[in-house]
Amino acid sequence: MNEQASLTELRAFAAVMRHRSFRKAADELELAPSSLSHMIRGLEAKMDLRLLNRTTRSVSPTEAGQNLFARIQPLISDLDAALAEATDRGEEPAGTLRINTSETVARLLLEKIVPTFLARHPRLSIDLVNDGRLVDVVAEGFDAGIRLRESVPQDMVIVPFGGRTRFVVVGSPAYLGQAGRPRVPDDLAEQRCIRHRMPSGKMYRWEFERRGHEIEIDVPGAITLDSITLMVQAAEQGLGLAYVPIEAARDGLDKGTLETVLNDWCPQIEGLCLYYPGRRHVPASLRAFIALLKEL
Repeated sequence: MNEQASLTELRAFAAVMRHRSFRKAADELELAPSSLSHMIRGLEAKMDLRLLNRTTRSVSPTEAGQNLFARIQPLISDLDAALAEATDRGEEPAGTLRINTSETVARLLLEKIVPTFLARHPRLSIDLVNDGRLVDVVAEGFDAGIRLRESVPQDMVIVPFGGRTRFVVVGSPAYLGQAGRPRVPDDLAEQRCIRHRMPSGKMYRWEFERRGHEIEIDVPGAITLDSITLMVQAAEQGLGLAYVPIEAARDGLDKGTLETVLNDWCPQIEGLCLYYPGRRHVPASLRAFIALLKEL
């Protein structure tokens, strides 16, 4: 390396990596896409490494680029936190709060939490990314994540909210009237089920438990979806049974377009929690969001 890479160039590279898009990264950095592209090429020239593979439609990291991002993103987050801590003097928090979560949770937050948060803190904005996969919130530049407690890495600080929850098997009254109501999990072999493809590509196996007896079933079905929202919609349309978080099916259950079955095989589990790395300064924006979660 003949020249030292600048912090500005490294921030620009990290933004491209987070968004996997020059246009979106340029919007975040308030730069022209051409200027950002020139900056990244300058960084690659200084390092004598290709960091990104570019096509007309996509951006992906090389192995060197992925390794560099994994090393610098926590450092950039630490620097941003230190600067925020130095300037945080009890003033109204400002800036952007980035939270990674699932589609179902994002919908719940948008019902009440996010509107109240933005109304109370007009200088704040929120970047709510719904993602089926469990990501490294530190490496990918998020302030926090929200997931079911069982999915959260053990080294994180957790803030439980919303109480316990459970997954339920739901179907429309019309479907259940035609196909019959399963009484035990083994009856699902004779049902039409709406299967769930996880981000890894694997099919989700429905999990049941009663009196200490646990069962996992790879259910049959003619429909496979990768969205909980679409699974609920398909169940309401009478296309089969879906196994979803009860929060995702709440509207349908309240309206009567969905009914639950196998209730005694669907016990409660630990519910949602917000989580963040404990070794870092907690920015004022995240503290404000946590306070609202605890309140509401």
